[in-house]
Amino acid sequence: MSEVTSKLKYKVADISLAEWGRKEIEIAENEMPGLMALREKYAASQPLKGARIAGCLHMTIQTAVLIETLTALGAEVQWSSCNIFSTQDHAAASIATTGVPICTRKGEIEAE
Repeated sequence: MSEVTSKLKYKVADISLAEWGRKEIEIAENEMPGLMALREKYAASQPLKGARIAGCLHMTIQTAVLIETLTALGAEVQWSSCNIFSTQDHAAASIATTGVPICTRKGEIEAE
C-alpha cells in the first residue's frame, strides 16, 4: 500500500456491520462466476500489481466482490460511492475491514 492510501482509513456508517457484509459477499461470490474465475486464474500472477484504482460506483455487495477481485489481482484500490441512496452500509463496512480506503454511507450529504 502506498504512503498516500496507507494514511487514508475509512468513513462508513457503522463498522460493526462488517460481519453481516462479509456473509453477504460470500453469497454474492457464488452468483458472480466471472469475477471468481478471474481471481482463480490470475491471482497468482498479480496482473494489476502497480495499478492504482480510484473507484466511484454504487457501493453494493456486488461492488464489494469487484473491489476484492481488483485487490486480489494486485491493484491498490480506494473507493467512494456515486449514489447516496444505493449504498449498502454493511458492504462498505466489510470492505473497510480489508484495509481498502473507503468513504461512503447511505444518505451522506454532499459536504461529506
